[in-house]
Amino acid sequence: MRMGPNDAECAIACVSAHGALYMLFDGKDAYGLSDQTTPERFAGKKVIVSGTLDPKTKTIQAAAMDAAN
Repeated sequence: MRMGPNDAECAIACVSAHGALYMLFDGKDAYGLSDQTTPERFAGKKVIVSGTLDPKTKTIQAAAMDAAN
């Protein structure tokens, strides 16, 4: 999925205005993120997330998040 220049602004606005949550989408599945502060600076971008996945809730307890090259 290609992200446009306004995708980050749109994602940040949705989270702020509508109480939405930042999610990680791998092209097939969406995963919740335990940390809802750090993802804002990566909104609309590809990232590498390290952490622990709870497969029942599809939530990642993120230990680290960095921009993908």
